[in-house]
Amino acid sequence: MHDAVIAGGGPVGLFLAGELALSGCSVLVLERDPEPTSSLKVLPLGLRGLNAGSAETFYRRGLLEAMARASGVDPRKVGADPEAAEAPDPRELIHFAGMTLAAAGIDTSALPPRLPSPATEGFMTSLEAAGSVLCERATALGVEIIRNAPVSGVAQDVASVLVTAGGQEYQGRWSVGCDGGRSAVRRLAGFEFVGTEPLFTGYAADVTFADPDQLPLGFNLTPNGMYLRTPLEGHLGMMDFDGGTFDRSQPLTREHLQTVLRRISGTDVTLSEVRLASSVTDRAMQTTTYREGRVLLAGDAAHIHSPLGGQGLDLGIGDAVDLGWKLAATVRGWAPEGLLDTYTTERHPVGAAVLDWSRAQVATMKPGPNAPALRQLVHDLMRTTDGTTHVYRKTSGLFNRYDLGSEQPFIGCSAPDFRFGDGTRLGELLRHGQGVVLDFSTDRVLQVATKGRIRYAAGPARNDLGLGAALIRPDGVVAWAGAPAPNRDTFEQAAAQWFGAPHNQGPSSEIIGSGVVVVDTS
Repeated sequence: MHDAVIAGGGPVGLFLAGELALSGCSVLVLERDPEPTSSLKVLPLGLRGLNAGSAETFYRRGLLEAMARASGVDPRKVGADPEAAEAPDPRELIHFAGMTLAAAGIDTSALPPRLPSPATEGFMTSLEAAGSVLCERATALGVEIIRNAPVSGVAQDVASVLVTAGGQEYQGRWSVGCDGGRSAVRRLAGFEFVGTEPLFTGYAADVTFADPDQLPLGFNLTPNGMYLRTPLEGHLGMMDFDGGTFDRSQPLTREHLQTVLRRISGTDVTLSEVRLASSVTDRAMQTTTYREGRVLLAGDAAHIHSPLGGQGLDLGIGDAVDLGWKLAATVRGWAPEGLLDTYTTERHPVGAAVLDWSRAQVATMKPGPNAPALRQLVHDLMRTTDGTTHVYRKTSGLFNRYDLGSEQPFIGCSAPDFRFGDGTRLGELLRHGQGVVLDFSTDRVLQVATKGRIRYAAGPARNDLGLGAALIRPDGVVAWAGAPAPNRDTFEQAAAQWFGAPHNQGPSSEIIGSGVVVVDTS
C-alpha cells in the first residue's frame, strides 16, 4: 500500500508528489496520458505563466534555476541582485482583461515588506517545461509514475482508498485528485461542484496566417468578442461569446476557426493552415470542500475558471505546496488535530477569489452596450496608483494572506527571504520541506523548544524587519512572529499548533557558519 495515490501527472500532481516524497512518504502517480509530453503541452499552446509567488515556491525547493532554464529564461532575470539591500521595484507587466498596466505605477510603499530574493519576478513557461522539471524531481525522490492509466473507480473506507485505473487496482492510505478540470476523482468520490455557467467559447490555435498584417499583436477587443496574437509565431487566441455552446461539441476545423476569427476581427483574414487547436470556456466552478474522507483534490480538479489572467497553474501550485506538508504530517503520524482540514480553510477562499477575478474580467469584455461602460470605468480606476497597486497585489502571488487568527502583520503571509550575516537565506533553509525557526535574538532562547520537525537557525540578520524571531511553515508561510525579545511561551504554542508536541530526539546535524547556527531537528 502506498501512502498516497495521486491521479494526474501534470505539474500540480508532480509537484505534490515531490512534496510528499520529500517528507518520506511512498507515492504513486497515475497519469491517463501514455506519454509525458504532447503537442498541447509544448509551445505555443502549452504556454503558461508563473507569477512571482510561484517562482518563489520553486526557489524554496531548489527548483527555480532548472525551471527558468527549461523555460528559456535567464535565472538572473527573475531575481534581485544578490547583494542588494532592498527588494527591487516590480518589473513585470500585469493586465486585467487585456488592459495592460505599467509596473512603474505601483506604489511599493503600500505593499507588505519584501526583501531581495533570487525570485522576485514571474516568467513565462510551458506545460512541457514544468512537467519535465517536476517529473525529474519526483522520480529522483522515489515517486512511482504509471502512465496510460485513466482513473475509472474510487472507493474508500476508514483506513484506505482503492483507485482503479487502466484496468488495475491501486491502494493508498490517501488519494489526491490532480486530474484536471474534468476530474474523474472528483466525480467518483462525490464532491459537490458548484459555480457559474460559461459566457464564451475560447480557442487557442497554432496556425499559419495568409495575411498576418491584418491582425495586430496583443489583446484586441471588438464588438463581437476578442482575439489575441502573441509574439510566438502562429499563436492565436479567440473568445467567442456563444454561451460556451461550441466547446468540444464538434471538431475544430480550419473553416470553423476562420469563420469565428473573421466575425470577431471584422476582417477577411485567411487561415491557410491550422496545425493544432483546442477550446475552453469561462465556466467557473469550485468544489465546496477540498476533502471527502481520505480523498482530496488540488488544482483544476478542485476549481476551474477562464484562462484570462493565466492564474490556473499558479493556483494549482499553491494548492500543492499547502497540501503537501500537511498530508505528509498526517501520513507520518505527527500532525496536530485538524491540520489537514486547514488545507480547505486556507485554499478554498483563494480559489474562490481567483474565480471571481476571472468572472470580473469576462464581465468587462462581453459584447453589448453595458460592458464597454464598465470596462472604461475599470480602466480609469486601474490608471490610478491605488488601482495599479491593487491589481499587482491580486495577481503577483506574493501578497496572499491566510487568516491564522492573528493581527500581527507578518503572520499568515509568505515570509520575506530573510538573510543571515553569513549569506544563508530562508529560501535555502526551506529546501528540505521542514518548518524553520529564525532566531535573530542574542540569547537563542528558542533553541531548546524546537526538538521535533523544525530546523533552527540563529544569528544576526542583515535586515530583520523589526522581528526578533519567526516560525516559518514548510510552505514558506509565517506561522508566528516575535518581537526583538521573543516570548518562548507564545512560540511553543504556535509550534505545537502547527507541528505537534515535540519528541525527545535530539539534533541530527549542526552546521555552523559565519555568525549563523542551523540545527536540523528532524
